[in-house]
Amino acid sequence: MSDNPILQVRDLRKQFSRTTAVDGLNFSINKGEIFALLGPNGAGKSTTLRMLLDIIRPDSGTISYKIEGSIRTKVGYLPEDRGLYPDLPILRTLIYFGQLHGMTTAEARRSAIDWLKRADLADRANDKLLTLSKGNQQKIQFISAIIHQPLFAILDEPFSGLDPINQEKFIDTIRELKQNGTTILLSSHQMALVEKLADRILLMNQGKSLFCGTLPEIRHQSVTEGKIMVRFGDQPDHSILETTEGLANVQYTDDGETIIEFDRMSSLNQMMSRLARLSTIVSVRSSRTDLHDIYLQMTLASKKHRTP
Repeated sequence: MSDNPILQVRDLRKQFSRTTAVDGLNFSINKGEIFALLGPNGAGKSTTLRMLLDIIRPDSGTISYKIEGSIRTKVGYLPEDRGLYPDLPILRTLIYFGQLHGMTTAEARRSAIDWLKRADLADRANDKLLTLSKGNQQKIQFISAIIHQPLFAILDEPFSGLDPINQEKFIDTIRELKQNGTTILLSSHQMALVEKLADRILLMNQGKSLFCGTLPEIRHQSVTEGKIMVRFGDQPDHSILETTEGLANVQYTDDGETIIEFDRMSSLNQMMSRLARLSTIVSVRSSRTDLHDIYLQMTLASKKHRTP
């Protein structure tokens, strides 16, 4: 992907009383990419998003959009907390949000009806928002953010309240938005869904950037190569198992499965051979280290590094 930024953030800082929420943050987002912002609660994600939207002002640093025209009409925002009017009819609400983004009433109505059809909610257009389920309310919140086909969309926890089927539909819709020219900043705790979508990832903790890059690049930073979910015929002695060469971490589940993460210096075959010497292996499943595992590794390592 070419380096063609639509947004550049330089040395961004924000402090509330004695708490530093964002501490010297630097990143850029390229036109046409899906960029994921990840981090634990309190990492500074929400504060960063609010500064990008000019809801709050940074103490220092710069936020530069390379967008022609009004940011209000070119940017869409899906907040984590629902911000629609529960007592208003759904179609009226969507038309109103379209108008806020610079659409005419006719344009907003056409777009709203089209999106309601796609969301299987056309027959609920004149119902009040509060009559919908949480998942369907999230669909309406999403539509209100992208009804004007924004050049840049900020989606904060877009999968909240959705069942697996609708999560997959949202993934397809987000990919479609990208194909149609919308650059997307995505913030979500659902790592498996982020893995499916993100071109690049920024991992934050305590207001700072821990890592920014592609998924292959972030995998390369992991201390582990993969993990094995093993069932032994006879469970080996924990002290012996945990000193096995190449083992980076081990967990014991309540249903008798042992989850073993192995380091980057060991192959799957080598690890299996070492484990087989300890006890009979009844069943085994394996997987590469995923984004969830890397997220935990980097965040915990950061906390240890900062602990006096």
